[in-house]
Amino acid sequence: MSFMTYILIGAALMAIAMFLKGRYVSFWAQKSDDYADGPIFDIRERFNGPIVCEGVIYGPTGRVSSRFVADFEASWNGNIGTMKEVFHYDSGQVQHREWTLTLGNDGHIKADAPDLVGSGSGQQQGSAVSLNYRIKLTQEAGGHALDVTDWMYLMSNGSIMNRSQFRKFGIKVAELVATMRPKDKAYAGE
Repeated sequence: MSFMTYILIGAALMAIAMFLKGRYVSFWAQKSDDYADGPIFDIRERFNGPIVCEGVIYGPTGRVSSRFVADFEASWNGNIGTMKEVFHYDSGQVQHREWTLTLGNDGHIKADAPDLVGSGSGQQQGSAVSLNYRIKLTQEAGGHALDVTDWMYLMSNGSIMNRSQFRKFGIKVAELVATMRPKDKAYAGE
């Protein structure tokens, strides 16, 4: 075998290994069934009323590129909810978003917002909620459409941990980590 053949075989094996890692042992490998046990995360209960959210956004190099504090106001009419979000970034920028969430009897979630491309979909099961959608960034942020995977986990004190990955052409370009809790709840939990 030639040297070039060994390089091609090595590259193919590396590509297969990266695919398998992404499919079975990474953020993308999570399934709602993984979180069937634990406290029940009902979005109608947890995303209801005033909520405070604090988080960071990591850029493609893994460094913090932005910090934010957000105020949410959520309400429900049966299985249809509205969540208004106001983000205050450390840059001074303020961003508004309004979600319409529709919860199916099987726990399926349909999500709509003005800056989404189409509708998002997700699932609540056990102590976790997953949501997948395509978001269109503002022109100031480049105007790109990114694929987003959100995972939210209900903690024993009622706080919610959120981890989101943003991808372009399958490549992770940003990650968000945030906490959410009722606005009147103390940091340490009660």
